[in-house]
Amino acid sequence: MSIILSQHLMRFYEEYSSLDVTFTKDVVKAIGLVPKQVYLKCVGYQWPCIIYSSSMTSAKVIVNAKLGIQAIAQKANNMVNLRFSFLSDKPDPVSFFVSARISGLLPYGAANPGLNIIALTFTHRPADDLISALGELLEANVNSKKRKEERIVLTTEVMEKLGLKAKEITLSVESVPRKGIIRDLSFSGAKVLIAGVAKFMVDKTALLHLEPEDSAEPLILEGRILRFEPVEGRKDISAFAIQFKEESIPIRYKIIINDYLRQLKHKPSAVQQKPPVENPLPSPDPDTPPPEQPSG
Repeated sequence: MSIILSQHLMRFYEEYSSLDVTFTKDVVKAIGLVPKQVYLKCVGYQWPCIIYSSSMTSAKVIVNAKLGIQAIAQKANNMVNLRFSFLSDKPDPVSFFVSARISGLLPYGAANPGLNIIALTFTHRPADDLISALGELLEANVNSKKRKEERIVLTTEVMEKLGLKAKEITLSVESVPRKGIIRDLSFSGAKVLIAGVAKFMVDKTALLHLEPEDSAEPLILEGRILRFEPVEGRKDISAFAIQFKEESIPIRYKIIINDYLRQLKHKPSAVQQKPPVENPLPSPDPDTPPPEQPSG
């Protein structure tokens, strides 16, 4: 998780504390939750559980009903502790307990009669690590709509701040992989330089592969090629504008873009609004990527 200042934590709690986040596989991966180290604890007992959803004030967890948690918790006035665990920059995960009261218990479903959903209401403000994880995710979702047209022009310095390895990327067009150079990124799309017959690639589906510094697993963004711009003096290369498929954008990608934009809050010139008219790109040196320019 990135370093979040105290004023951001305060704002996250004020704006998003009551919003629930459903813990899908994408969410678990994005926020670095360690599922095997999550459990409920009560008067010396502990039960492994799955977090179904959580906000900064409550949570729902799935627990094996046969483990006797209900009877034990009743003796403790339904007071329990929920243990969270997140990956960190250090070898060991960051783990902490959140005090809570059981406010409801329901069967998980007819197909799983041995499981219960337990609703928990936190009795205190949770640890900053939970506020940070949920706040970053919720803010990224909001800004992915509010600021989706803001383009980040990629330089070596910007790549480092985004935590991406290189501007050289792979773009799979209709399942055919092509090597290229990425020019800019936004919540909603990207511009890449690719060799090939441009007119045959417009309106085709594409998968953009990005390589984060902190993971061997690439970020894969599904989209569609909207249009292309010729590169002056280079008939073999074109600049392609890609629009991502909104419902399939990885949450981790949204968090990466949002974290960078938050850093630039007081540097608006570093992020460019999408201009209404496309401008042709300058001619590059054959062995050198074209100079940085804002995209259309």
